[in-house]
Amino acid sequence: MWRSALALYQLLVASLPLWAQTEVPVAAVAPQNCSLECVRQGRPECEYCRVTGDDIKKFLGFNSNHVFRGCIPWPCLELLGDKDPTICEHYVHAPEDVKVEFVHEPSPEYDTVVISWKPSHYGIAFLRGFQVSVQALGGTAVACQLLLFNRNVSLSASHAQTVYKSDPFPGLSLGSQYAVTVMALPVPEQWDKFYQSLLFNTRSCAEKKGLEQCKQDWYPRHVEVHQDSSVITVTFNLAPPNLGIRRYFSICSGDGKTKYTDIIPDSFKNNTHHSFQLSDLHEGTNYTCEIAAKEVDAVRKRFKISVTRLQEENPPSASPSLAVVPALCLAVGAIFGVLLAAVMCWRLKMYRKKLDVNPETVTLYEEKNAQKEAVVLPGDRPTPPRLLICYSGYDGAAHVKAIMQLGVFIQQHMATQVCLDLWDSLSIAEEGGMAWYCRQIQESDFVLVICSPGLRQRYDPEMNHDDNLDLMSNPCSCEAIIQLIGEEVGRAKARGEDMSKYMAAVFKYCKETDIPTELRLASHYTLPRDLPLLFSHLHGVALHRPGSYLKINNITEEGFTSVPAGAALQLAVEEAGMALSGKQQQQTEDGQTCDRVQV
Repeated sequence: MWRSALALYQLLVASLPLWAQTEVPVAAVAPQNCSLECVRQGRPECEYCRVTGDDIKKFLGFNSNHVFRGCIPWPCLELLGDKDPTICEHYVHAPEDVKVEFVHEPSPEYDTVVISWKPSHYGIAFLRGFQVSVQALGGTAVACQLLLFNRNVSLSASHAQTVYKSDPFPGLSLGSQYAVTVMALPVPEQWDKFYQSLLFNTRSCAEKKGLEQCKQDWYPRHVEVHQDSSVITVTFNLAPPNLGIRRYFSICSGDGKTKYTDIIPDSFKNNTHHSFQLSDLHEGTNYTCEIAAKEVDAVRKRFKISVTRLQEENPPSASPSLAVVPALCLAVGAIFGVLLAAVMCWRLKMYRKKLDVNPETVTLYEEKNAQKEAVVLPGDRPTPPRLLICYSGYDGAAHVKAIMQLGVFIQQHMATQVCLDLWDSLSIAEEGGMAWYCRQIQESDFVLVICSPGLRQRYDPEMNHDDNLDLMSNPCSCEAIIQLIGEEVGRAKARGEDMSKYMAAVFKYCKETDIPTELRLASHYTLPRDLPLLFSHLHGVALHRPGSYLKINNITEEGFTSVPAGAALQLAVEEAGMALSGKQQQQTEDGQTCDRVQV
């Protein structure tokens, strides 16, 4: 008996370490506040440190924030010292399990995030640190953090389960999309699996502050409809006074007509709800209505109204003889209606014979009233088409902004993956501009060249350019790339091959003469007018068929501004056109001044 009890006791004691191991959680490691000197010396108190740009400038004598925006990985030996060159000669795999965590941000207009990840167990013994960057999608602003282990730290395979964190990234705009990249250091020259990327969206204003505190996101949530006889009364809740919304509007569509109602409530009578009446609505008709604040890009609340028919109550019949009168009237009316319909049909038939109706007119009318059909994109493509956009940055920052907004619109509303050098500055810095463009041309399904006056100019290194423009533009995106694409187009033309991969386009403030001679053989468009044609080219769908046509509201010339990305594209194109015209006018005035001086 005592032997059985002793064996059970030993079994329980042996299993205690296993229970303790499963119950202890793995704590996340946050960066320490220490200097690059401490990391290079390998002091024990500097195990996992964030290195600032001031430290790099102090020890290496180079301002990384000014030249590379702090996002170019520095050579490993310069960061950790060259006493032991073997410390930086190994490959390290990309981090895993990248996550984004929202933390407290005191400002109601911005969000703050902290990035966390786990190191890969492949090459973890040679891991020297991480570089974390957060970039706004469709923008050029980049925030980076350089996190290093001291030179004497060597991680084991068990550290692959350790969660490492970055410092907070503050000041992120609400309702925006960002890309976060976590890169393992050191970065060898021939290695493409050293980083991990993730896209995330910041919280909207309503998610962070509540709907009652956001003017742009607010909408009436409570709408009631009441019908009394022929009067339709609509009651809805008003916006809080702190939002400053004083006017509203309502739109009702039904029976082929649209009714607009401007609403100006009296806040002194009731500052929480308001009622208004809708008139001229037809009985027996279903209406789809929307109500919203009279503000730019206001969110609309949709509701439905069914106008019931009014039934007149007839007085009770005084005698059986009076009850027969309505039935006789109905019978006579029915006979008269049948005779009238027959006469009208006969007269219409004779009138059609008299008129020689043009069959093309009938066909045109039928095509105008053809029913809308759903058009399915070709399903043989596993991923969206990949589009590379090439351009010239010598037409100014406004032109570059228009290019960037065009890429955002195509990626969001035309089911296309866009490749733009503004969004991949890290890869360009690693590969070099020419090598990056050559690789993208080979991997992309389509190449779109945005032509402009600056595209025809040769790159002159002695010209004085604005620093911001030099950061956003790549010299390789001008003459060399255009010549390379022109050679590909000419070679495809000579061989009789398909040239649909290459396209040229100009914005409406440019001219078709801005298209280089090398690209005249390729398809060319004027944007944003030809966005539907560009969509048809990218997806291989026909815009017109017998009796029907393809219409996508968000990419038509009239409807693309109804979405935020389209409105931003329209504004950017107009600003670029104004900037280009002002630049040309200034050049003309300078030329006239020079002529006068020579005389």
